[in-house]
Amino acid sequence: MKKIGLYLIMVGCALMAKAQTEVSRYVPGVTVEGVTYCLPKTALRFVVTAEKEVFTPGELHKYADRYLRVSDARSEADVKWTVKDIDVEAYGQPDTAKFYSIAFRSKTISPFVTLARDGRILAIRDEGKDIELSPLPQAVPAAAAPDPNRFLTQEMLTVGSRAKLAELVAQEIFETRDGHRALVRGESDNLPKDGKQLEMMLASLAERETALTSLFTGFTQKSTEVFTFNLVPEKVVDGELLCRFSSHLGLVDTENLAGAPIYLSVRIVEAYPHVEYSATSDKKRSKLAEAGVVYNVPVIAEVKVYDKDHTYIKKEMPMAQFGRVEILSDVLFNKKATTRVLFDGATGALQQLTEQ
Repeated sequence: MKKIGLYLIMVGCALMAKAQTEVSRYVPGVTVEGVTYCLPKTALRFVVTAEKEVFTPGELHKYADRYLRVSDARSEADVKWTVKDIDVEAYGQPDTAKFYSIAFRSKTISPFVTLARDGRILAIRDEGKDIELSPLPQAVPAAAAPDPNRFLTQEMLTVGSRAKLAELVAQEIFETRDGHRALVRGESDNLPKDGKQLEMMLASLAERETALTSLFTGFTQKSTEVFTFNLVPEKVVDGELLCRFSSHLGLVDTENLAGAPIYLSVRIVEAYPHVEYSATSDKKRSKLAEAGVVYNVPVIAEVKVYDKDHTYIKKEMPMAQFGRVEILSDVLFNKKATTRVLFDGATGALQQLTEQ
């Protein structure tokens, strides 16, 4: 996600006797002019990679056993979907309940805040870097269907009986196999001049046999499809319906009962100890929040995706919305301080704090 560095220059501001970085919760129409930023919620991108197999029966399937001794030739078209992999990655979305504004003050950090395009804070006195999701897996299209018509003789094309056509095609298949065998043994009347020519001749014979045989046995085309969808967990869940997947239709809508359910569980496995603040300390924190910079302290959550037969994902990752907020004191940013801060784009957590 492209970053927008906000290097805002104060013009015409009177110097204050004591420079202060003032941060407050953003209220449209009320908040004083400043740099408005937000903290993120942690969103999840799910990537489903599935394989699709499309079977097309051969037009001569009824004669497969008689001429080729293939007793299990299929007679009906079929589509079969299979989940090959499900992956998840985290990224940040603005939390509408966590907007803050850094008021413009001379000699403070307000001119040196870097925001993401959607307003999430990424850095102070640094360009910062937002979360970059991994490239999606490549979808793989199905290979072209075999074309037996290329190898049909004039007699085959003009024959009036399907049974006779099956007999002629079977004879061509056996002659092709004999030619392949003769080349391999070096018994052919037209032996190739070198290994490369031999390889080309064998490949041509194999293509012919495959295409003609498909008239009896049919053929299967396989492709790989990639689906993505996003979710922002708002609560801890156990066995919530995430999506549905059909072996005949692929990924379907959650309301489509033709698909088998795939479930999501999100549970907290690690969190900082809960801190109870007194009324006095709450007032101090409120005052500190007005001058400091607010950031998230996420928890570690386990994300699990599964169905009745498989567990596709079981991964621990930090999540902002189940944690709490803390405040960086304005002391770090005033009075000629050169504090450099980086925040995590997916969680709003403090990632790095250094003095330059």
